[in-house]
Formats: sequence, structure tokens, C-alpha cells
Amino acid sequence: MNVTVFGLSPVELAALASAVALVPARWLPPRARHLSTLAGAALLAVSATVLAVLGIRWQLLPVLAGGAIALAFAAPSLLRWRAGRPVRRARWWLALPGSAACLALILAGAVAAWALPVPVFPEPSGAYAVGTTVVQWSDPDRAEIATSRTDDKRTVVVQLWYPAQDAPPAAQRARYLGRTMREAQLVARGEADYLGLPGFILDEPPRARTNSVPDAPVAGGGDRFPVVLFSPGLGGVRTQNTAWAEELAGRGYVVAALDHPYDSAVVTLTDGRTIRTRVAATGDQAEDDRRAAGWTAVRATDLSFVLTQLGRLDRGEIPGLLTGRLDTRRAAATGHSLGGAAALQAARQDPRFAAVIDLDGFPRDPVTRPFHQPVLALTHDVEPGETPEYIPRLTRVLQLSTATSYRLTVPGTAHLTFTDAPLFLPPLPALVGSLGRTAGPRITAEATIAFLDAVLRGESGDLATALSRYGHLTSVS
Repeated sequence: MNVTVFGLSPVELAALASAVALVPARWLPPRARHLSTLAGAALLAVSATVLAVLGIRWQLLPVLAGGAIALAFAAPSLLRWRAGRPVRRARWWLALPGSAACLALILAGAVAAWALPVPVFPEPSGAYAVGTTVVQWSDPDRAEIATSRTDDKRTVVVQLWYPAQDAPPAAQRARYLGRTMREAQLVARGEADYLGLPGFILDEPPRARTNSVPDAPVAGGGDRFPVVLFSPGLGGVRTQNTAWAEELAGRGYVVAALDHPYDSAVVTLTDGRTIRTRVAATGDQAEDDRRAAGWTAVRATDLSFVLTQLGRLDRGEIPGLLTGRLDTRRAAATGHSLGGAAALQAARQDPRFAAVIDLDGFPRDPVTRPFHQPVLALTHDVEPGETPEYIPRLTRVLQLSTATSYRLTVPGTAHLTFTDAPLFLPPLPALVGSLGRTAGPRITAEATIAFLDAVLRGESGDLATALSRYGHLTSVS
């Protein structure tokens, strides 16, 4: 288990404490100054050595540098004292700016570490442990329209999270963002490039481990689990809602999250190829809307294809861990942002989906028509004047469902609140909402599970009351 305080591990906290302690050392009385310098220097040296072995995060470099500079100012007086020579100190008006600069450097590193931590994933609360595996499937009936090769077939990479048997405590947990450190780093850099951020901003997520065990044996008992298919946001990746997926798997669902090549920021195929996104805005609203509708249509078909493959996997036509354990008659199409739009369109095209969850996705299907599945649409707290057509269009689409559907607006949220982003991005309300590191992913999971339990499992209870606990609910019949 990863233990952190304010985004810092114990050894990082030790480095911070030693660096801070060295700054005022030169201002203390001689004996206290010497003891403080010796203790701070020893702790700084040990923690820096351990960090060098484990891998130093860039945020800690200012901390170590500030501590080293403070030590350089304090060490001469210590050496003079040890040699029995008179101890002379610089005049206070010369030394004070240096001490202030060291402290500012150290605190800047600490703030950066707090704002951009290694994500720590909340442990799933369900009865099951969680396993995960990654598969790659090609559709022989669909050409890849993003390339000019006539023999290039549409291929998707799918990560499955599923109820698993309890793993030994020493079992290695799955890495976040990729199967290997190299893949995770490629994905993180690709996401940063897509978002126009400096690459170092997303250096920390590849270091994280999740709660899932790769290729763990499926939970015993012979139960068949409902399946939940997930499409990420525009430029997003299959792992972007890992905390949500693990919570669902711990509650007895199988989650299948897709990478959509040429749309997802980075997709690594089994043959070693790395496919980067070709999605780009033109600045022309009409053209961007047209492109978004096209991407949504491709994603919707990807979701239907994966549902077909899951049925084949369950029947043993495709080898895999979950043969005989998938109940594809109880399947939900879900997604975030553009993925939510794809989920809505997939349900309208494919009656095999029994439910839809749209996580803050603007509907993109240009030809809206009735559909029979119930929908849960979670939306962020939309400010007046912000995307004024969003809520009215979403409401019109929900009204096309012949089943009761729900729109749940969660106070204190932003668009990225419904992803893993609050776990590792700066806690700025405009970016990830104001609910803190873990509340957004938790609310997203609890609200969607309440909906799925009612719709796919037929559990009794007042669904509207259950959903209302998380925000402002509107029922659409």
C-alpha cells in the first residue's frame, strides 16, 4: 500500500523535514546550531541516497537543492567550531535573503509535490478482489478509415477489470496507464502533448500502482457478471477511469474499457507499434462538430464490436480468463465526454445494450431517434453561459428514451471530476472540481453503481432517492 502525506512518501517527508531544519540552523545559538546542522545533514544525506535509489521525482529536486545550499552556509561554522576556532557569521542583513531564498526553494518543491502527486488509488469497497487483463481485437469486417492501407482493419485495445480471487499480499499490482513502465510513460507524454502541457506535468502517474492484479484468477462460485463497456474522452485512454473501474469490478461487474486508435492519445499494439492521436481542432465550429460526429460514430461501432467479442469470449470462441463468466445480456454502454456521446449512440444503434451511462458527454449523434434503454447522465456544475446548448440538447436526447432516465448534476464538480484526474492533477476547482482528491471518483462510482444495480440486476429500492444523495436529480420519462 502506498502511504503518503500531502502527496509525499515517508522518505520524501524526511528529505523535506531535514531541508527545512537546515535553513534556520545558522541562526541558532552555537551548540544548538551544531546539533541541528549535524542531524539535518545526516537525515538529508540518508533520504537523498534512498531517493536516488528509488528514483527522485523532479518536485524533490528544489527541496534537495535548498537543503544543500542551507547546509553549505551552515557547515563552515560547524567546521570552525569543531576545530576550536572562533565562529564568525555573516551579518544578518546579508544572510537573511539567502535563508529566505533557500526556504522559498524548498517550499516550492513541496507545493509542486503536493499539487502533482503520484496517484494513490482508493481500495475497492466491494466483496471481490480485482483482476485486470489487456486484450487486442481486430474487426475483419471494418476497414481502418484513418489510414490509406486497404488491408488495415479496425483494431481496438481493451482492458478488462473483473472480480478475482484474493491474491497473496506480495502479488504485484498492475501499473497505471500501461502494462509496462515504458508504455505508461509513452501514454503520459502523449496525454501531455495532446493537452498542450509540458511533459513533466504527467511524470508521476506512470509511477503509480493500482489495486488490480494482472491476469489474476477469476473469482470462484460460477456467477456470471454483468458487463460495462467504457469509452474514454476525446484523446483519452482506456485507463483514465481506473478508480471507477476497480470499484465496479469489486462490486461484481466486468468493466471493458477501450483504447480507440487514432483518437486515444497513445495506443500501443501487440506488435510494438505506437499509434498517436490524429484528432485535432480546426477552429471552425461547424467543421469541428462534423468531425466530432464522425469520431463518435466510429467509437459507437467500436463499442458494439467489443460487446460481440465479449460474447465470443464468454462462449469460448476466443481464449481468455472470463470464458463462461460474462452475462452479455446485461450490458451497459458507458463513457466520459465524447465517450459518453458514443455510449448514447451505441445504445440507439444496438439494442443489446440494456443501459447507458453518460459521464458529462455532449450528445453528438446528428440523427436523434427514440431508443429503449434507460440512461444516467452525470453532468458537472454548469456555470451560467457555459456551453448553453449542452443541457437542453442532453435533455432532448434523454426524452427520446422510452424508459425513465436521469440527469444528475453533482455540485462542486468540473468536467474532469468524473475521471481519475483529481488523484494526480492540481486541485484547482476549474480543472478537477472542488471535492478533493478522492470524492469525485467515489461519487462517480457510487452513483453509477446505484443505477447499474437497479437496471442490470433488478435490485429493489427507490433509485431516484439513492441518486439524489449525490446532487440535483432530474427524472425524464
